[in-house]
Amino acid sequence: MKRRDFIQKSAVASLGTFAFSPKSYSKILGANDRVRVACVGFSDRHRSSHVPPFKILQKEMNFEMVAVSDLWNRRREEGKAYLESQLGSKITTYRNNDELYAAKGVDAVFISTADFQHALHTIEAVKAGCDVYAEKPLAETMEDARAVLKAVKESNKIVQIGSQRRSGANYWAADEFIKSGKFGDIKMVELMWNVNQPGRWRRVNLCKDLKESDIDWNRFLMNRPKDSFDPRKYLEYRLFWPYSSGIPGQWMSHQIDTVHWFSGLAHPRSAVSNGGIYQWNDGRKNADTMTTVFDYGPADQPNKGFQVSFTSRFSNSAGGTKEIYYSNGGELNLDTNMISPNGGLTEGEARGMGMQANLLPTLKIEGPKVETGSNTGGDSLTFEHIKNWMQCVRSRKTPNAPIEAGYQHSIATIMANAAYRTGERVTFNEKTQEVMAGSKVFKY
Repeated sequence: MKRRDFIQKSAVASLGTFAFSPKSYSKILGANDRVRVACVGFSDRHRSSHVPPFKILQKEMNFEMVAVSDLWNRRREEGKAYLESQLGSKITTYRNNDELYAAKGVDAVFISTADFQHALHTIEAVKAGCDVYAEKPLAETMEDARAVLKAVKESNKIVQIGSQRRSGANYWAADEFIKSGKFGDIKMVELMWNVNQPGRWRRVNLCKDLKESDIDWNRFLMNRPKDSFDPRKYLEYRLFWPYSSGIPGQWMSHQIDTVHWFSGLAHPRSAVSNGGIYQWNDGRKNADTMTTVFDYGPADQPNKGFQVSFTSRFSNSAGGTKEIYYSNGGELNLDTNMISPNGGLTEGEARGMGMQANLLPTLKIEGPKVETGSNTGGDSLTFEHIKNWMQCVRSRKTPNAPIEAGYQHSIATIMANAAYRTGERVTFNEKTQEVMAGSKVFKY
């Protein structure tokens, strides 16, 4: 189904899954060729979120999982056993991506490695001629972000970023309502992601088992500074910069992506952050509590725009996830999936100023609510997102979350991280495509 048709049919109404028929590919060159897929990084994310949709779709779409590449011998063997049992195909294991691509036996890959590796592994894949489904965050430094954007654009390969909200019916409907002008100008966005999970991002037992001889530590570090072996940095990388920004890269990247999508703006004008390790003093270096405030708007119109606040805490789960957009006429709430006149300009307030009331209608947006569970996005959204990628691999059409979406959320993620780590008001230099902390380029 064409994206525009999808939007039209989903606007503030009940909507089913994407229409799909394998017969629709019969006239496409290579449509009858089996797409051979590899897993790059056998992670919990791949096991729980990539494999189930792929298992359902692989036969009718003529895809086959054929390989797994992982630096840890234990994960390679676990991946082989699990994928063979679930998908029914023979899996070949590779110690690293050089071996995988040298074998020239794959057409596409799922990438679910450490956060800082996504961009670099995507570059490797497209240069090897593979289409890619890459988990977010796409990049944690602007150097990596610029490099992966360039490589993908030059390759003409299909790359879907794992921002699964872009395949959600309610998000398509929200986007259409805002872009139609019916919502009015966005004036404020409130984003929230709260959990109370001491074990989130921890791998206590696995860390005890991992030995340096089991992996290629230097290959893991890639372009990060040389460091001594640490099983926590390998397995609990989300807790340690510069392997991950933590909260911004893992959670904020999902929600800030919708801001770029709905507003049409590519990145914030500025960001300030505050936070710290207030609850889980377990040796981590990334914050367990964080608030970032962004300013968005045209660079040449400083008095036009809106503010975005993002807050996340690990110490109390009250509030869960929230995404609320405000205009002068009311709110669009993706927690309740409702458009309402809540907070809009009432007749009484308007009359005293010689103005008209401005109140949005009350409308229901059909679609799944996003939860803060382990799949961070809902199985239905991930299913549709992977399905969209597989369709686009066949049709060669642009997927729902293309490389540009990943580049844009990376800018915001890096800005939030830079503001937190430097204490500076952070901006973005359009000419150099660098994140600036005060007058200095932000580096790790």
